[in-house]
Amino acid sequence: MDEEDERIPLQEKLPQKEKSPQKNGIWGAIFSPFNWLSKLSDELHWSFVLGVVIVYGINQGLCLGLSKISTQYYMKDVQKLQPSEAQIYHGMIMIPWIVKPLWGILTDTVPVAGRRRRPYFFFAGIIGAVSMIILSIETNLILGLALFLLICGSAGAAIADVTIDACVTENSISHPSLAGEMQSLCGLCSSIGQLFGYTISGFLVHLIGSKGVFGVLSIPAGLVIFVGLIIQEPLIRNFSYKRVSQKFVDAGRAMWTALKCPVVWRPCLYMYLSLAVSLHIHEGMFYWYTDAQAGPAFSQEMVGSISAVGAIGSLLGVLLYQNIFRKHPFRSVLFWAQLLYGASSLIDLLLVLRINLTLGIPDYVIVIFDAVVSHMIGRLKWMPLLVLSSKLCPAGIEGTFFALLMSIDHVGSFTASWGGGILLHGLNVTRTSFDNLWLAVLVRSFFRVLPIVILFLVPSGDPNLNILPIEMLGAKKGEDLSDDSEMEMESLLVNKANQN
Repeated sequence: MDEEDERIPLQEKLPQKEKSPQKNGIWGAIFSPFNWLSKLSDELHWSFVLGVVIVYGINQGLCLGLSKISTQYYMKDVQKLQPSEAQIYHGMIMIPWIVKPLWGILTDTVPVAGRRRRPYFFFAGIIGAVSMIILSIETNLILGLALFLLICGSAGAAIADVTIDACVTENSISHPSLAGEMQSLCGLCSSIGQLFGYTISGFLVHLIGSKGVFGVLSIPAGLVIFVGLIIQEPLIRNFSYKRVSQKFVDAGRAMWTALKCPVVWRPCLYMYLSLAVSLHIHEGMFYWYTDAQAGPAFSQEMVGSISAVGAIGSLLGVLLYQNIFRKHPFRSVLFWAQLLYGASSLIDLLLVLRINLTLGIPDYVIVIFDAVVSHMIGRLKWMPLLVLSSKLCPAGIEGTFFALLMSIDHVGSFTASWGGGILLHGLNVTRTSFDNLWLAVLVRSFFRVLPIVILFLVPSGDPNLNILPIEMLGAKKGEDLSDDSEMEMESLLVNKANQN
């Protein structure tokens, strides 16, 4: 054998404690989350539970809200960029998430000093913390260096995400009865972190400025280093690095073979095109929101609260799909979701053309309503694609192939950001001129309904049935996705940033 695993027990078996009688009433409701966390810590080791809370809840959930708003104000007020430039650079910051399969393959196949997870937590935390500290203390950073540091911060979050995904998957395999509870923990941490981050982001930007918020963001990145210190994992001895290149080649061949299958590449093409043509003009709307003359001059606090409400809308979209639409065919759900997605974006026309003021409706009412509706419909549009992606993964490469599909998702969003930036530039939407912003909104709404034309690329059958041919299902023949691949899929996406 080329390598030999020396397994270090994650947790010694301890005598079982007598279970205390379950508390009822208000005290039972108050203490039940703590009892639940205690149960998971006993079964899975406290270091893993704390690692999930830090990475999903703090480094991703909380930081997502803080970084989005602070980056917008940094581009606008510090770098003095035009809306079109900020929109394009926003897409570039997400490049590390596009190459997410690479991070996944590295952490799975290239151990460092006998460890598969700890070194990657260290690396992710260090580059994230250092990049945020430099951004916060340097006063005259050139745009290129500032953009590089923001990309490094994004890379730190992406690497930590992939690494904790792997830990969740491993524990889902070794403790299948707790797999659902682990996903609940991940989702709960992510949702609470995002809501809290968006809620306080505007207040922090107002109090300490966007550069000060970058300094605050170095703390969660530093906590990722702490996760690397405490996380328990097996020690690998006598690993043969000569096999690494072959593993990369084998993974690449397997993914290419799968992508050549029509039942795989056709939905993949739809996913990319549907996202790519949904042009992003977020930065143009942000500049208009905060403009004192042409726009409503929203404060930093108001801008943060808009994103917080949007996060709630996304959660509502998930609940609606799970309880009402998940048994409907992919094609019918996507048709109505795509149609409503384009129609909902026209709400911005009421604001930009100031029609709402003529009707006596305050700006913030329209903005809050738009945030809830657009994010909810956007999530309804995305959920079928998520489920469809989980059914396109061949046996043996489920996790890596699903990460590839999510990279297609990010490439589509990247294309939409660049397309939106070009649109804003072509319509001469600048820091002080918003005369053609209404036209950008109209064009965006039209492009959002275009994917209806290519819905024939999406399977129209029962969403509960397998899509792949029998020979690609392998060990999954006659069954749905294996539990471990489903858990990896869910953990990969539990923190996906809202990109509506």
